[in-house]
Amino acid sequence: MSELHKFIFDGLPVRGQLVRLTDAWQEVLRRRAANTQTGAYPPPVAELLGEMTAAAVLMQGNIKFDGALVLQIMGDGPVKVAVAEVQNDLRLRATASIVGAVPPGMTLTQMVNAKGLGRCAITLDPRSRREGQQPYQGVVPLNDERGAPLLDLAGVVEHYMRQSEQLDTTLVLAADEQVAAGLLIQRLPGQGQDNLARSNVQREDEPAALADDDYQRIAILAKSLKREELLGLDADTILRRLFWEEQLLRFPPLQGAQGPRFACSCSRERVASMLRGLGKEEADSILAEQGRIEVGCDFCGNQEHFDAVDVGRLFTPAAQQSPQPKTVQ
Repeated sequence: MSELHKFIFDGLPVRGQLVRLTDAWQEVLRRRAANTQTGAYPPPVAELLGEMTAAAVLMQGNIKFDGALVLQIMGDGPVKVAVAEVQNDLRLRATASIVGAVPPGMTLTQMVNAKGLGRCAITLDPRSRREGQQPYQGVVPLNDERGAPLLDLAGVVEHYMRQSEQLDTTLVLAADEQVAAGLLIQRLPGQGQDNLARSNVQREDEPAALADDDYQRIAILAKSLKREELLGLDADTILRRLFWEEQLLRFPPLQGAQGPRFACSCSRERVASMLRGLGKEEADSILAEQGRIEVGCDFCGNQEHFDAVDVGRLFTPAAQQSPQPKTVQ
């Protein structure tokens, strides 16, 4: 079962989270493999997307926000776009668009930053937007301050948090075909500071240098976590091995209906709204060429079909439509 564990270090301005996605991540991969048009992800893409999904859950778990957090990588290699979306109740979905071959062993730089043009964007999309309100978005390159390529997704997200949120973050990520997992450690902002997470708990009498030492010590411990440990060990074992000398205050794990789980927000109504946005002339043109309009969801693989009658109803005022026959049970 997929689960998210939250904890704080007692008396220190440091917090942490550990996520293990099992059934939720396997469902993402299963739906992609079942799509006859795309087929399964190549292993390097699956690993990247799994790490992105784990990272997005960790970031969403840190903020109080009524809406979706979207982590997106825009690439200049064979992986053009990779997206992981997590709602505030931890419903998640993920997808990637691939153009060209992705052989085993391909690196992050080769997949998305071959020419140095790759970007990482994090978007907060409110559930209910006020008129004129735009989603919050931060964008950073996939290179560090000196222009050198960032070699893994954990480094990309850490770079984003420093550049866009001014928040020291340590991240360890791993994914395979069974598990997508991540460990996040953050130094909480001091008095008078604020960031995306709206957190402010450092004691007024705590010297900044001491707080920095505490964070750095815990960050070093977190970075000692190996990939095989993150993927193969349960949360209790990981936290005990890493932080056995620290005083951890742990919250009840989020799992099941309250935890990370796969869910897609696509619907026939949304597709219909998109077709209306295209306009009747464009919709009729597609019908004339293909006989019907087919729209597939990149996230879940669901296919919606609209024939000439369906399209006609889309552009006919409700008052002029004849009632549809009821289905006999």
